Amino acid sequence: TKVNVVNRARAGRSTRTFITEGSWGRIVEALKPGDFVLIQFGHNDSSPVNEDASVPRDKIRSRGTLPSLGEESVNITNVITGKPETVHTYGWYLRQMVGDVKAKGATPIVLSITVRNRWENGRVERANGPWREFSRQVAATAGVGFVDLTRLIADEYQRMGPEKVKALFPEDTTHTGKEGGDLNAALVVAGLKGMRPSPLTALLSAKG
Repeated sequence: TKVNVVNRARAGRSTRTFITEGSWGRIVEALKPGDFVLIQFGHNDSSPVNEDASVPRDKIRSRGTLPSLGEESVNITNVITGKPETVHTYGWYLRQMVGDVKAKGATPIVLSITVRNRWENGRVERANGPWREFSRQVAATAGVGFVDLTRLIADEYQRMGPEKVKALFPEDTTHTGKEGGDLNAALVVAGLKGMRPSPLTALLSAKG
């Protein structure tokens, strides 16, 4: 009748750096049969794979992945760590996560990315790169649950209109404040309830 919720998200990470920095390994180590893992990445995967060493140290974001679902890779000397690294595609890293969860007898659920406060001709941005579609395809191929959070949020923002949505983003066009985060969380709940079948409905509040 109860579920323990553990938030292991880390700001500023891509699928690649979440794995290489060890955050993902700690999740896998703690997993047990019956657990559910919500997996959502994409925004930071669009960063440079390896920025030029001339970029100021505090601005280096060498965290990007190859924008593909394939098996291609590139070998680099990481400008941050100074060590050799093989960088793979977004699909490669996401498939690894899904497979790791399955191997522990747990259930992975993939979510598409959140929506930025960017509008054109009265329509809120929905694409923001290939990550939404990549996430959907990885989930479909692996036969695991998928919540199109991008669509749920974009539909709600469109209903609210630009002025009301602007109030949800106090600092920039990417990061919501508390109110916006609460709205996004409610839409995650709605998306989980909307899965067919949904393994979590009985454990979720009425808020979504």
